[in-house]
Amino acid sequence: MAGPTTAERGARPGSTSGHAEEDGPEPRRWLARPRPLITLIAAVLLTAGAVWLLYGSPWLRAERVRVKGTEVLTASRVEAVAAVPLGAPLISVDTDAIEARLLRKLPRIDRVEVERSWPNEVRLEVVERKPALLIKEGGKFIEMDVKGVRFATVDQAPKGVPLLELTVGQPAGTQRFPATRLTLEAVRVRGELPAAVAKDTKAVRVRSYDSVSLELTGGRTVMWGSGEDGPAKARALSALMKAAPKAGHFDVSAPTAPAAEGS
Repeated sequence: MAGPTTAERGARPGSTSGHAEEDGPEPRRWLARPRPLITLIAAVLLTAGAVWLLYGSPWLRAERVRVKGTEVLTASRVEAVAAVPLGAPLISVDTDAIEARLLRKLPRIDRVEVERSWPNEVRLEVVERKPALLIKEGGKFIEMDVKGVRFATVDQAPKGVPLLELTVGQPAGTQRFPATRLTLEAVRVRGELPAAVAKDTKAVRVRSYDSVSLELTGGRTVMWGSGEDGPAKARALSALMKAAPKAGHFDVSAPTAPAAEGS
């Protein structure tokens, strides 16, 4: 019986012979080579398309401005100061620059959020400062917020905002605390008053750091003392007013020993 031929002996399971070894894998290797190039070209085209869509297309441009949160300021005034570049690509609108411009030119604004709203709107969310105290100068009133920031001068006093009266007796050069510090103490006291008392407060008077008093409606007065222990003084004053509702003078400068007198 004849043994295996040379071709048969050379053949092994899983192997190919002859033209199969030369021609079989070549087409697959040839087809695989262009794939990285095709991927790169596709990525470049997609990037170019995205850049054009954001910067060159007419669909994603700043076309309108929406202002929210204004109370004293008008939306048109805020929009004018914001100076949003209408017609420019929305992606290129500098929101930080707009925010800085609004805070610099409109001191009444406490904070503002500037956001792009796709596809074509810029939103300005404004929070205005609220006057906590008024300083009368001439026939006008300077509004001051709870941070002690003087942000506006108005012709008429806003309703429900007390006057700040600095009646420092010592000469300016001999004062222990400067007027700016005493003003901040007054703002601090105003911010810690009970809501019912704050509503009835007509004036906050400051003679010195530890001598702050209040003038209330109905001719009532409150000796507050210094700005320290504000929450304890607020609680003591609320309790005292309930216990002696007809009193004309209240003293909470020592909150552990409050006193009321007069009727």
